Amino acid sequence: MTRRVQLPGAAELFRSTSTPRTGVPRETPVPDDAVSSAGTGRRKHEAKITVYLSDEELLALEHARLALRAAHGIAVDRGRVVRAAIAAVLADFTLHGADSQLVKGIARDD
Repeated sequence: MTRRVQLPGAAELFRSTSTPRTGVPRETPVPDDAVSSAGTGRRKHEAKITVYLSDEELLALEHARLALRAAHGIAVDRGRVVRAAIAAVLADFTLHGADSQLVKGIARDD
């Protein structure tokens, strides 16, 4: 019995892990039902944005993440929490328009 570790070969190390792009232009409108109110979950995301938060907002986000883990047994990262929150707010906006939490929150900030 050999104690030598079996390592993957070059073919396995350099295999393609992404699906080929279909050439859909980025300007294509996204249908209202494209993102569920639960967010996109765990998958590779190709688009990225930068969001600046106050110390209080970041702390609240981290508390929510830890509460999801402690009280509900859901281990998630901050990005997934943010994606789920965005999906929920956009679904509310689609359903309620001017009466949505998004419009009320932005109008309150002005």
